[in-house]
Amino acid sequence: MSALHLSGVTVSRGAGPVISGVDLELRAGEILALVGPNGAGKTSLLEAVSGVIEHSAGELSIDGESFAKRSRVQRSRAGIAHIEQGRAIFPSLTVRENIMLTAKTEAALQEVLASFPELEKRIDAPSVLLSGGEQQMVVLARAFASKPRFLLIDEMSLGLAPVVFMRLLPIIQQIATSGVGVLLVEQFTHLALGIADEAMVVASGHVSHPQGAAQALSADPDRLKRAYLGG
Repeated sequence: MSALHLSGVTVSRGAGPVISGVDLELRAGEILALVGPNGAGKTSLLEAVSGVIEHSAGELSIDGESFAKRSRVQRSRAGIAHIEQGRAIFPSLTVRENIMLTAKTEAALQEVLASFPELEKRIDAPSVLLSGGEQQMVVLARAFASKPRFLLIDEMSLGLAPVVFMRLLPIIQQIATSGVGVLLVEQFTHLALGIADEAMVVASGHVSHPQGAAQALSADPDRLKRAYLGG
């Protein structure tokens, strides 16, 4: 099974590290939830994996082949897609035009829309007129259209009510079922753990609970609380 590996990864900003010593394995077709309090370094870790920023130590690889020295564009071509915080749509473009930025062909667009039936109804609407949840669907659809091997999702629920975000969870699961490995950073911890195969917790810039079964962590609130407190 194809997998993305991090070994001892440290990411620094300014004077020192914001997250240190991260080991994880993101396997194709699985969802790994990366949770923890604000300021724990989750966003910085995702940015280091996709190449937005450089990591300062450790190894990043896919199936044993290092991509640590590759540019962001090269990592994208290798199959790493990154949905950053905020609804990064092009508001002046229609839903169709946003998705076609990565889908390229009408056949590819139709393939994507099969997984996003709600968007098919709004396909020619200006994206700026969509609800927050619908705009996030456009972001997901555009990322999915690029045919990633691994998808990094950073706080997709930002600015959304939990009930709205819950509409997106089955789509994320469907993307994983198609064979994409999903690394999900999410503030709604229990919602993320509910769809994840595995989970890890980071707190105060370190891994406070190593990667393991998401269900086991979700079923043990005391252990989850201790992990959030870094103890």
